Amino acid sequence: MLDATVGGGGHADEILKRIIPGGKLIAVDKDPEAIERTRRLFEGLSEFITFINRDFRDITEIIASLGIDGIDGALFDLGMSSFQVDEEGRGFSFLKDGPLDMRFDPRGGTSARNVVNGAHQEELAGIIRSYGEERHALLIARAICAARRDKRIDTTAELAEIIRKAVGGRYRGQRLHPAARTFQALRIHVNDELGALKEALEGTVKYLRPGGRICVISFHSLEDRIAKNFFRDAAKQGGIDIITKRVLRPTREEVRENPRARSAKLRVAEKKA
Repeated sequence: MLDATVGGGGHADEILKRIIPGGKLIAVDKDPEAIERTRRLFEGLSEFITFINRDFRDITEIIASLGIDGIDGALFDLGMSSFQVDEEGRGFSFLKDGPLDMRFDPRGGTSARNVVNGAHQEELAGIIRSYGEERHALLIARAICAARRDKRIDTTAELAEIIRKAVGGRYRGQRLHPAARTFQALRIHVNDELGALKEALEGTVKYLRPGGRICVISFHSLEDRIAKNFFRDAAKQGGIDIITKRVLRPTREEVRENPRARSAKLRVAEKKA
């Protein structure tokens, strides 16, 4: 079994309960801290788990390197882990003050700080509009560019305040924070999440054995659209059957137990023989 986004290990724990003994879990995550956390969590089960600290876009190379010819199931939970959101030093949350980073793997790539301070206004607006689906993207980009002329924007609190001043009035009465969509957009851009997802789905289905299932849990429309379109196209080509004819959403009880699950969408497909 493949857990392509092992995160805090919640799904991995449930998978392991069902495949031990005799099964093997490939636990993948781009975030080195996530890998270390789950390695400690499952310390006594190391014979049943292989931990891989890589981007899931490399699924084809990862599976090939393990010397196996296929997998029996795969899960992609595209949501942020609680520890990532809650830790100020990662820079993911507009509710906590910390360095403006947002990289899942802080060892490489460009940070949100570099994008915010270096991108041209038009590029910045395009990122916010495309990945955050933010209707006020140009206003926000203008405000960011004006603010950085006076002082480099280095923290999440600074960026959130700039956005609040620029468009806060337009969000009055709404549950969504004015900075939410912009922070989402920057995170997606910095980590190339959508491009990585497309590559990962293609590689995973390639290695999925007949009868094996691939499950994708997404949390915003762009991710869900990629999964939906990929499954549709693969089904047309005769490679898979779509199990979830309509996207599955959490029940009220599930949302009460875990409010962060309220926007989750689940799609499942099965590899044909």
